[in-house]
Amino acid sequence: MSEPGAGDGVGRGGASHPGNPGNPGDLLELACRVAVAAGRLLIGRGGRPEVVATKSSPTDVVTEADRAAEALIRDLIGDVRPGDRILGEEGGETGSGSGVRWIVDPLDGTVNYLYGLADWAVSVAAEVDGTVVAGAVFVPRRDELYSAGLGGGAWLSSGALDWRGEDAAGPAKLACNADVPLDRALVATGFGYEAGRRLVQGEVVAGVLPRVRDIRRGGSAAVDLCSVASGSVDAYYERGVNLWDIAAGALIASEAGARVTGLHGRPAGPSMTMAAAPPLLAELHDLLASMDPERDG
Repeated sequence: MSEPGAGDGVGRGGASHPGNPGNPGDLLELACRVAVAAGRLLIGRGGRPEVVATKSSPTDVVTEADRAAEALIRDLIGDVRPGDRILGEEGGETGSGSGVRWIVDPLDGTVNYLYGLADWAVSVAAEVDGTVVAGAVFVPRRDELYSAGLGGGAWLSSGALDWRGEDAAGPAKLACNADVPLDRALVATGFGYEAGRRLVQGEVVAGVLPRVRDIRRGGSAAVDLCSVASGSVDAYYERGVNLWDIAAGALIASEAGARVTGLHGRPAGPSMTMAAAPPLLAELHDLLASMDPERDG
């Protein structure tokens, strides 16, 4: 599989090869291309976006930008791969064709976007027969494209907003921080929008904070998982994330050497998602498990 950004990636069309519809390299190229295109749309809209709806609470917002970015992603994927299913945060699941399903969060970190903060991202993953095989997370305000194909490592490419195919700079391979004990770990987390859940999450983070180096709350699960992959933080945990929040970022973190899981051997998901190198993950798991973090107030 070619590395994204090594001359044949984001700037070039033609990602589909009809004879091999589930080829991870082709899916990765398309994931990168549409994530960057959506990021360009979002960063170019200018002004403060209009809030058009709320989800779980009045503070959990949807803007017109979320919907516009998802519409663009659906159009771009559909143009190249009209038979694929697409699961998007805003539009639900559509299609019933091939064994390929795209899992899309058009704007992870909407509140950050609404306030002009940098930590928001476009997340695009491709799943083949139930396994995520390709993922791209584009952070437009940092101009950073994180990507991974199953078994091919995780990569960070800069300058994606101005990518022009052969002019692209080569990507850097990512590796998570290893051999970090819990008491020296910088740990990222996030909070839900419902008051009862936030109450419990506040109790949990109060129990974690004295046991670690420090806590970071960025506001985007996709960015947090990529931060684990790049070593910008040592670990991440959060209750309440959805599949579209983590599908691409979890693959990227895993391909960088992290383990991504839930509590007690369960898969990562809404009840709990954790990511870190294996020794640190075990310590973080035991600390969290002791506080019953999957309850709601």
